[in-house]
Amino acid sequence: MSRAKQFKDLMNAPELLVVPSAYDALSAKVIEQAGFSAVHMTGSGTSASMLGLPDLGFATITEMAWNAKNITLAVDLPVIMDIDAGYGNAMNTWRCVREFERAGIVGGHLEDQVVPKRCGHLEGKRLISAKEMVGKIAAAVEAREDPDWVLIARTDAREKLGLDEAIRRSREYVAAGADCIFLEAMLTVDEMKRVRDEIDAPLLANMVEGGKTPWLTTKELEAIGYNLAIYPLSGWYAATAILRKTFAALRDEGTTQNFWDRHGLKMTFDELFEVFEYSKISELERRFVVRDDDNGTGDVVRDGKD
Repeated sequence: MSRAKQFKDLMNAPELLVVPSAYDALSAKVIEQAGFSAVHMTGSGTSASMLGLPDLGFATITEMAWNAKNITLAVDLPVIMDIDAGYGNAMNTWRCVREFERAGIVGGHLEDQVVPKRCGHLEGKRLISAKEMVGKIAAAVEAREDPDWVLIARTDAREKLGLDEAIRRSREYVAAGADCIFLEAMLTVDEMKRVRDEIDAPLLANMVEGGKTPWLTTKELEAIGYNLAIYPLSGWYAATAILRKTFAALRDEGTTQNFWDRHGLKMTFDELFEVFEYSKISELERRFVVRDDDNGTGDVVRDGKD
């Protein structure tokens, strides 16, 4: 079974699929080791961690594909990602799907904003026509090599055009070939329930700390009938918060010796290195790397035998 098929089956299962968001390979490994079944590569977190810039369309296809490849190589889970507005017109969308699928990505959400886009929970978003978005969806469907590659169509129409138009667009996007709908920035639980009632397709919930959409628990989302949930801010939000406190302590106290115990965040050196499987990699190094013996013969030692 391909990872794309694995992800699609998880998305279509009766229970909610919780997909935490990684911004780099290390955060993806933490997600995997926490026991989740899939990973989402956040666009906002990638822009923040890679470029130090807000989610305003600065990251390019090449930069996003590079981060995607690092993440997919780091974990044995299916990985989906934010593909923004396709980085241009329908042909740019065609190219980006090919790039990201070749990088190991099994699906992504494509939005109906103009390029450059804006974070879905910021003001001032501008939309393309539904007709242009349908063309992008068709291009994305044509580009994917694995028919199980999951295309998630996102609409940002709720803010400017209202919920009725957002639902109408969502239905049109499903008819054009989208496998799932991501209706961004709903304002109430009642709106979320209405979207579930009126769209005959899997639904993605975007859980953003401090965002426009109600911040619900996984059980609450499952009760409404959502199929999957992503958490694009959670990882890099936490990392930024702890980095800020850590370096403030170093600045003010001249050391971090007491910081970890004070905040209940103690991790040993060995535990840290095992997050990225140091012992496993060391064993591979022992088996395969050529080391000169004392006589300089360059003999290779494998599995403890000459």
